[in-house]
Amino acid sequence: MRFDIVTLFPDCFTSVLSSGLLGKALAKQIAQVNLVNPRDFTTDKHRKVDDEPYGGGVGMLMKPEPIFSAIESLPILERREIILMSPQGQTINQPLLRELTSNYDQLVVICGHYEGVDDRVLHLVTREVSLGDFILTGGEIPAMALINGVVRLLPGTVAKTESLTAESFEEGLLDYPQYTRPANFRGWKVPDVLLSGNHSAIAQWRYEQQIQRTSDRRPDLLEKWQQEKKQGSRGAEGQGKQGKQGEK
Repeated sequence: MRFDIVTLFPDCFTSVLSSGLLGKALAKQIAQVNLVNPRDFTTDKHRKVDDEPYGGGVGMLMKPEPIFSAIESLPILERREIILMSPQGQTINQPLLRELTSNYDQLVVICGHYEGVDDRVLHLVTREVSLGDFILTGGEIPAMALINGVVRLLPGTVAKTESLTAESFEEGLLDYPQYTRPANFRGWKVPDVLLSGNHSAIAQWRYEQQIQRTSDRRPDLLEKWQQEKKQGSRGAEGQGKQGKQGEK
């Protein structure tokens, strides 16, 4: 997977890209991150990348020419997506990360700044992506989240691949509570079932805890999960009826 990050502040990525699993994945060339500064593609002596918006208004906009030139300087892989990090975009979630991991070999990520980018930049963009319904000073932090979320799903980044499926959001529910040693810390004890060695009982407890935790913290997710489960059951019943009719 190749990432091309168009950013006015490439130094922001230095520590993030060299730390933890992400740093190890890049060192093993599981993914490649290329940082591109649109200021390097300006043609005026002041290397100007922003200007006042037509029609007036507060703040400055990123000019289109440096962004176009920066992206046009990049190699083009067959399965490429050009993403603008924007609060108006699709919110990052686990299904989106899995889609990007599975369907693309190159992600070009544009980090906006100031009051945003000239709207003509959208002629380049194939998708807008948001970290959430709030405003930051720039697109670098959302871009880091996107890179991290995609790279950890690439084969070889996480040693135990089963851990990628047994976590929050993968099955539509939040993760269950987890504990490690000591079994008793300041009077807070690990639930007895986790110490029992009874794997079926542990699995049932964890499932119940997922439902309870999702109900307490994200009732919206629980409602969506219940609806999808109900629809899945209806689909299975329909297939069963068709099968019985065929047997006749």
